[in-house]
Amino acid sequence: MSAQQADSENGKKIIHLFKMLGKFIARAMLDSRIIDVSLNPTFFRIGDQPSTVPLSLGAVKTVDSQLAQSLKLVKQYANEKKRIEEDKAMSASSKTRAIQQIAVRGVTIDHLGLDFTLPGYPSIELAGGGHDKAVTIENVGEYVEKVIDMTLGRGVQRQVDAFRAGFSQVFSYTALKAFTPGELVMLFGRVEEDWSIETLLDSIKADHGFNMDSRSVRNLLQVMSELTVQQRRDFLQFVTGSPKLPIGGFKSLTPMFTVVCKPSEPPYTSDDFLISVMTCANYVKLPDYSSIDTLRRRLLTAIQEGQGAFHLS
Repeated sequence: MSAQQADSENGKKIIHLFKMLGKFIARAMLDSRIIDVSLNPTFFRIGDQPSTVPLSLGAVKTVDSQLAQSLKLVKQYANEKKRIEEDKAMSASSKTRAIQQIAVRGVTIDHLGLDFTLPGYPSIELAGGGHDKAVTIENVGEYVEKVIDMTLGRGVQRQVDAFRAGFSQVFSYTALKAFTPGELVMLFGRVEEDWSIETLLDSIKADHGFNMDSRSVRNLLQVMSELTVQQRRDFLQFVTGSPKLPIGGFKSLTPMFTVVCKPSEPPYTSDDFLISVMTCANYVKLPDYSSIDTLRRRLLTAIQEGQGAFHLS
């Protein structure tokens, strides 16, 4: 965000939203709430102390890998220019000619048609009159530095400062120094979840007509372990009311994840019913389906069509 954008009505709104986000996350931490917010560890490194984040392509890669890859190619022009300038065996005129002829993969910097605006955001100028300032072999190094600075430095510092200010309204932001950036993003739900059958067997209780050796329970665990990432989110939302597991995974669910048998009523059979849940208790009512294929089909229907639905059971 440029200074001009920050002073605009929309810019002020964005800054306010970051402040509210900081306050929301601090309150969630204080209340031990599970929230589904994916934050980059670099965000906390910038918020902790800007000087701890080196303004480098490596740091940019943690935020935007495609931008980092593009800048890496553009930086080759600057690196080659520097190599020529430091070559003591070349005369001044030879250096000038060689610099003007620099090409990467057969393309000169002029042919790229770059100007001093942030890639992907033409409204954000990296320098005064950036729209009219072309990137040349003479200023390509400056261009790369300004893109990196706008991505990790002054371009995001206002948002990070607003986040800190909002967070500190609940409790001091400095308290987060007890955690690493990686641990902080885990607190906010960005963590790899273990859905292996072994973990599920050790974390789920079967009751009221089922035990852990029941065919339908085993089939349920098999189907759960094969769900895609989005299906896992839908399943958790359907069963627990949150699309993410708490830190510690299934074992940390309170109350414990429980599966019970859902009886059928004649003339209907178990295959005619959908799975139902008691979200507040992490309680799954599973019909004794005739096959794993039927269970899978009925489960997917329930988690897809039952999102946001509330019915008396």
